[in-house]
Amino acid sequence: MYRVFEALDELVTIVEEARGLPMTASCVVPRGDVLELLDDVRDALPGEMDDAQDVLDHRDEMVNEAKATAEKSIADAEAEASRLVHSARAEAQATVSGAQAEADRLVDEASARAEAILARAQADADRTVQNGQDQHDALVSRGHGEAERLVAAGRATYERAIADGRSEQARLVSQSEVVQAAHVESAKILDAAHGDVDRMRADCDSYVDAKLAGLEETLTKTLRTVGRGRTSLRSGAVADYRD
Repeated sequence: MYRVFEALDELVTIVEEARGLPMTASCVVPRGDVLELLDDVRDALPGEMDDAQDVLDHRDEMVNEAKATAEKSIADAEAEASRLVHSARAEAQATVSGAQAEADRLVDEASARAEAILARAQADADRTVQNGQDQHDALVSRGHGEAERLVAAGRATYERAIADGRSEQARLVSQSEVVQAAHVESAKILDAAHGDVDRMRADCDSYVDAKLAGLEETLTKTLRTVGRGRTSLRSGAVADYRD
């Protein structure tokens, strides 16, 4: 392959260095040299190039064969897919049938179990109701006995309270007579006290009146003496200030 590129480079050099024809784009190249280089290129090309050309020549035939092979593969795949679909559908139907049977069996078992549980629950409920009724009767009986006992105790307490009340009433009545006597005695004492107070007030008034009368007499004498002294002072005579 290296000789191919080398020969091509030499051809390019010959064309570039060739003498051109006036007024045209053509040139004059040495024919022998060019043919020799072309032979070198042909000899240097590998044999695979011919095989590639053969492949290109038989391209349509190969494409048709590949298309036929692809169509056959597609047909085989579709047939296999159809077979698998039918097989899967059959298996699914078998599975559904088995599942339906299993579901029916489970439903029957669940129904039987539910009925058994319901029967046990009903029995437990009946037993619980009976126990509750028995307890209720026992509680009612005990309640009646307790009520009767409480009524008897209340009646005894009531009677005892009535007796105590009557005793207290008699005692209070007796105390009220004593209180009335005390009121009478206190009234007498108050009357005597009022008499003593009035007598003491009268004695006090008499004592004060006597003292005031003596004071009045003394003041009168003093005023007369003062009057005579003033008169004597105005007349210039010596007077006797004694009474």
